[in-house]
Amino acid sequence: MENQKENNHLSRRGFLRNIALGTGATILFSNYSLVTWYKDEEGILKGIVVDFDKCTGCKTCETACSAFNHKVKVNGKMVNGLGNPWLANIRVHHFNPDVDIHGHPYISTGKSINKFGIDINCALEVFLRAHKMPAVEIVGVHCHIGSQILNLEYYVATAKKLFDFVQKISGFEIKLQHVDIGGGLGVHYPAMIADGTDRVGERVPSPAELAQKVIAVLKPLNCEILFEPGRSIIGETGALITKVLYVKKSRDKNFVVVDAGMNDLIRPSLYDAYHQIVPLKRTGGKLEKADVVGPICETGDFLAKDRSLPNSQQGDYLAVMTAGAYGYSLSSNYNSRPRPIEVWVDGDRDEVIREREKVEDFI
Repeated sequence: MENQKENNHLSRRGFLRNIALGTGATILFSNYSLVTWYKDEEGILKGIVVDFDKCTGCKTCETACSAFNHKVKVNGKMVNGLGNPWLANIRVHHFNPDVDIHGHPYISTGKSINKFGIDINCALEVFLRAHKMPAVEIVGVHCHIGSQILNLEYYVATAKKLFDFVQKISGFEIKLQHVDIGGGLGVHYPAMIADGTDRVGERVPSPAELAQKVIAVLKPLNCEILFEPGRSIIGETGALITKVLYVKKSRDKNFVVVDAGMNDLIRPSLYDAYHQIVPLKRTGGKLEKADVVGPICETGDFLAKDRSLPNSQQGDYLAVMTAGAYGYSLSSNYNSRPRPIEVWVDGDRDEVIREREKVEDFI
């Protein structure tokens, strides 16, 4: 599964779709939605709230909804599902298993205190109400517990809760077509390539390992098992290339000022995320600790803190690794900064897939 959130360039999705279809896999485009989502003509799911008056041109419309008081809430209005052709395609299945992945709180989605999904303690009641609605078809159960997960036991714990829940609702003659364990499988952020530092990344499990663990729990349900390894497909394919503008040495800290900022890659500022940074040209020599910072007037405008780097000089180029997921898709024009060019590299071939923006483009 490749996620619209992680990388929003159509050419990459087409490329990955071809890879997946070549292996017999199914590609899903998903925004982990609470209320509603729909597919546009490119097969991209939009979310999370849909204006049904503007969906008339879509080939498919799927709505994940909450059922309360024997009605369905769509766009803030309570409807009973009768006489509305869109509601014939409603799917009720987003489930919150209350599993803590012990990661950054901003990327935790499967705990009871998170906004996502139907709470595990009231999910049965919601599913039974939905089962009685003539315009609603329950086709599966879906959950998502968070992102950058490196310990597969969190998925196992989630799969066990899903198994118990599906067993419970099957006693009410609710037969599911699929169970979806969600996404979040992690990627290499530290130590993508050997750079002479002592930073060692945690072992990153493969999608195949995840599938093996999940299938072992869910296979007895005898339904389709889905999982969504979006970040692990696209995350390690991208790097942000940035130029050193200035090196500032102060009494307490060294700063490497580069031309990329928090608007280009916000993950370090937003999530306190670690991205490996390496020089494009190896110079050798002693490593020095420095903050790698952007040119924006924000203390939060940084790409790395206290990072051991080779001695950098004005005009050097650095590569910020593992920027393929939540890199360009989270970028912005904050501080009136144009976004950078995006180049697709395939072996010895390269192709511009997104032109460099100009200030004139958004004035």
